[in-house]
Amino acid sequence: MTRPILLRGGRVLDPSQGLDLPSGDVLLVDGRVQHAGERVGTPDDAETIDCAGLVVSPGFIDVHCHLREPGREDVETIATGARAAAAGGFTAVCAMPNTDPVTDNQAAVGFIIRQAIRAQAARVYPIGAITMGQRGESLAEFGEMVGAGAVAVSDDGKPVVSAQMMRTALEYARTFGIPVADHCEEPTLAKGGAMNEGLTSARLGLRGIPSEAEEIMAIRDILLARRTGGHVHLCHMSTKGSVELIRWGKERGINVTAEVCPHHLSLTDEAVEGYDTNAKMNPPLRTAEDVEALQQAVRDGTIDVVATDHAPHHYDEKEREFADAPNGIVGLETALAVLVTWLVQPGVIDYATLVEKMACAPARVFHLPGGTLRRGSPGDVTVFDPEREWVVDPTRFRTKGRNTPYAGQTLRGRAVCTIVDGRVVHHMGA
Repeated sequence: MTRPILLRGGRVLDPSQGLDLPSGDVLLVDGRVQHAGERVGTPDDAETIDCAGLVVSPGFIDVHCHLREPGREDVETIATGARAAAAGGFTAVCAMPNTDPVTDNQAAVGFIIRQAIRAQAARVYPIGAITMGQRGESLAEFGEMVGAGAVAVSDDGKPVVSAQMMRTALEYARTFGIPVADHCEEPTLAKGGAMNEGLTSARLGLRGIPSEAEEIMAIRDILLARRTGGHVHLCHMSTKGSVELIRWGKERGINVTAEVCPHHLSLTDEAVEGYDTNAKMNPPLRTAEDVEALQQAVRDGTIDVVATDHAPHHYDEKEREFADAPNGIVGLETALAVLVTWLVQPGVIDYATLVEKMACAPARVFHLPGGTLRRGSPGDVTVFDPEREWVVDPTRFRTKGRNTPYAGQTLRGRAVCTIVDGRVVHHMGA
């Protein structure tokens, strides 16, 4: 039995209920939300947390991260990743299956869930592979993985090259009511590319990846979702063209959802100047025009979710030549601040939209518990300070990864308290 928690006097913000109170209370009892709204009396045995000047929202959910366990525990473990998530304000994350061995069976799914329970930090929901070993040759057993706790399927890190395989996956996944999350990359166009194809790649002498490599696969997936009625979720969108295609699909009632990462909302391919491998990712950073289109897509609802694509790597791996370095950056502990700094502060979106994209929509799109402060819902809550400025110091991250392009930058907005199942799993300074 957990002690009741009273979150006193914060801005209670829950877009799932249209709730936005400048000063209200949230009361958690027995791991559930008992009250969210006007001020209430303090229960005798409650732990009271002063939230004046802070925002109290449903817990953030990241539907796309890489926790590396099993296989690369030197880079990240489920425990370190779950603690990093909590430090970033995330009460739950979805772990991609490109582990070693690949998460393509019920035993592997069960292992991740057991490790997450031991970690006692953010919840971890496994995502199963679409194909066995992510080889693109035969479908994994979706039913068994869902039965063991998988919430979606994906071969992220690799595209599903075969259109027939993707069609079959969408049909099969529809049976279990789960999304198929695809890494949109046409491999013959992307082969050998290290960054966005454009003026910067030409100047640096690096082989580029054209935006069409993403867009060709995005429209293929949208059309296959139309054919099958399945739910396709497009991972880490990065181009203006992809936004236009997603909008086209949604206007026609196709079951397509999409995510964008904080780095694609804030940085351009010019960050690669100096051959900084911490600016190398897949899909690559694109142009200012793409960034603007993605920001507007978050604002108007074309993009459903903001997801981190948290991808830790060992320092030595990122110290290679740019073309040989692995793709990816860490993002769990900087996501909130990047959105506040680049989208909320300039007035592109408001805090209600931020919470919608980081909490409410992820729960809705992936059919997960949480994402709301309705009475009786799980006691998963994020408390953040929208005004707190801080300098990004990778040596202080909870994640094992240090690969971030934001090192040394002053950002605004930080998680102060993260509560999972009515239990504080992160408190600033604790």
